[in-house]
Amino acid sequence: MAPDEQWQLEGTAAELYQRYLVPLITSLWAADLVKRSAPRPGEQVLDVACGTGVVARLAAEQMGTGRVVGLDLNSSMLAVARAVAQNGGPKVEWHEASVHQMPFPNGTFDVILCQLGLQFFPDRARALAEMFRVLTPGGRLALSVFTAIERTPVAHALADALDRYLAPGASSIKRSEHTLSDGSLLENLVSAAGFKDVTVTSVTQMLRFPSPRDYVRLQLSATPQAGMVADMDADKRDALIDAITGDLVLSLGGNATGVELVSPQECHVLLATR
Repeated sequence: MAPDEQWQLEGTAAELYQRYLVPLITSLWAADLVKRSAPRPGEQVLDVACGTGVVARLAAEQMGTGRVVGLDLNSSMLAVARAVAQNGGPKVEWHEASVHQMPFPNGTFDVILCQLGLQFFPDRARALAEMFRVLTPGGRLALSVFTAIERTPVAHALADALDRYLAPGASSIKRSEHTLSDGSLLENLVSAAGFKDVTVTSVTQMLRFPSPRDYVRLQLSATPQAGMVADMDADKRDALIDAITGDLVLSLGGNATGVELVSPQECHVLLATR
């Protein structure tokens, strides 16, 4: 079966994100983050900016007993998280709320996880202060953010192509994923919120997509970038995808054959205690 027949992108952006990008990208980082944070049976764990819940579910599976809470401001993502849980996933509580004002008492959680979310918060200092508030003394924080976009070649190539084929600045959403790429700045932000024993480690995962075109299609349908092409007719959108795919193949060379796309992706992973 051809990749285009295999990947029928039907559903909301949140549904497509869970169906395709979670297994291909975010589950890799989720497994790493949960392993490093080492939640134990009986603990209370909060997943901040939980999206469709991959980190929360992995933590709940590892713990067996205890309490896992997922918090996100995006109702569409939470709807998918709840639907996945209803299909036999581990028990997780889901809360729709802002990280800047979380609906939990002081010192509630033993572990706080935040995967690839801190860079998007309008007030990072306030978000970290709230995490500090709801974490128990001695509790653990584990979070990840993307490093510089140049350290993820496929993202860099996509961003350049968006600017070229859509409009200058069209890549702003994609580039915003990498706006907290300075490891020293990240460490200082977390330390300023009161956390101690702060360590930052750069970690690389290898991304694999069935084809370069599938990567481009998903980036333009299952992420916030979908809005840029939502009103295009099908022929124009397909032509755009073809053009961007061609640029990716040229940029990545042997890492983007017609059969499979392979690219490193780098994150900072931060651990700290309260």
